[in-house]
Amino acid sequence: MQYLIDQARVFRARAAAHTLHLGGLARYHRPRAMFIACSDARVVPALLTAAQPGDLFELRTYGGVIPPYEADTPTGEARTIEYAVTELGVSDIIVCGHSHCDLVSAEMHGNLAKAGITGCDDDAAPLTGDLTAAGHWHVLTQVDALSAYPCVVPRLADRSLRLHAWFHEIDTGATLTHHPRAGTFLPL
Repeated sequence: MQYLIDQARVFRARAAAHTLHLGGLARYHRPRAMFIACSDARVVPALLTAAQPGDLFELRTYGGVIPPYEADTPTGEARTIEYAVTELGVSDIIVCGHSHCDLVSAEMHGNLAKAGITGCDDDAAPLTGDLTAAGHWHVLTQVDALSAYPCVVPRLADRSLRLHAWFHEIDTGATLTHHPRAGTFLPL
């Protein structure tokens, strides 16, 4: 913990060394993209993208799960997505999964209850086979859920919003993107 405290104490000096204008951040909030990812500490969106403060509007959830939109019972995730899309006007949303994901592993082994996931669709196909392929499928499933959000649908239709499916390989540092025409994930 002391390391984190020490780094927070010298943040202003590091920001100045990198010519970050912190005053501008206080006046202007216009991120380049929304980045939805797992809350796993090994996945660091700003590090992956070399983003500066203000570049990414982040949503981190267990397993990178984007819950289905429910108008009657809005979730924190849904409100965060709505804010990014309608208030901030982001033009790109990246949904990024990763290798060695505990949630995907639990899904593969049929242990969703052990992973703390309740209320899942009983008719959902169980994941089997290769863990990497299951991780790719999981990312695409989250993109599908996101594309059904009422605030997302019209922006996709008028092409003012683009959704991106990424997969980060923790052990190699490679980040892949889904290419729909090829039907596969390929390096960025």
